[in-house]
Amino acid sequence: MFTGIVETIGTVSALESHDATSSGGGGTSLTIIDCADILTDAHLGDSISINGTCLTITALTPSTFKVGISPETLRRTNLSSLTASSPLNLERAVSAATRMGGHFVQGHVDTVAAIEAKTPDGNAITYRLRPRDAGVLRYVVEKGYVTLDGASLTVTAVRDGPAGWFEVMLIAYTQERVVMGGKGVGEEVNVEVDMVGKYVEKSVRGYFEGKEGGEMGVLERMVGRMVDERLKGT
Repeated sequence: MFTGIVETIGTVSALESHDATSSGGGGTSLTIIDCADILTDAHLGDSISINGTCLTITALTPSTFKVGISPETLRRTNLSSLTASSPLNLERAVSAATRMGGHFVQGHVDTVAAIEAKTPDGNAITYRLRPRDAGVLRYVVEKGYVTLDGASLTVTAVRDGPAGWFEVMLIAYTQERVVMGGKGVGEEVNVEVDMVGKYVEKSVRGYFEGKEGGEMGVLERMVGRMVDERLKGT
């Protein structure tokens, strides 16, 4: 679990598609440097958020670490597009002493979104983003939370639909401290929607679907009763 408050920006040292070492496990691995300040209390097996993706530390030195990346993660995130020297948002998992300055972030990326426009507004910039999977927009609400490349941000506008989009605004301070501040139109960011919306949707759907075994759902029965009462009154 994370907060979406980026602690530091690291740098890609290597992205290997087939890492045969014991720490690579024969799969894709990512080695990150320029992050010694967040590794003082790190251990092998710890979770760490890399551009909003929760990954496991498989190798560690005082100033570098390595993680393995599964095929599902490569398909779902923008990590496959990284190259040597690419910057990365980094955040350690929360502890009992962590201040919750952002929101509850799982590090489970839902989709990626392309930056469609960047519009200056004073010293801030409004970003318009179009998600690859437009279905996630039902969980995005104005003034709600969204996690972009691991950074907790506030939604300023939403348009639903197959060609829908949403907007966030980055103040000057944030632009300098997250990788999105240096990205341009057409580049992609990882998106994690607020998990609370997913739980609410599942609970409500379960309620209205009713019990299993072929019985009518609650909503259908309610509509049926309303129709019957209306017919009786005519």
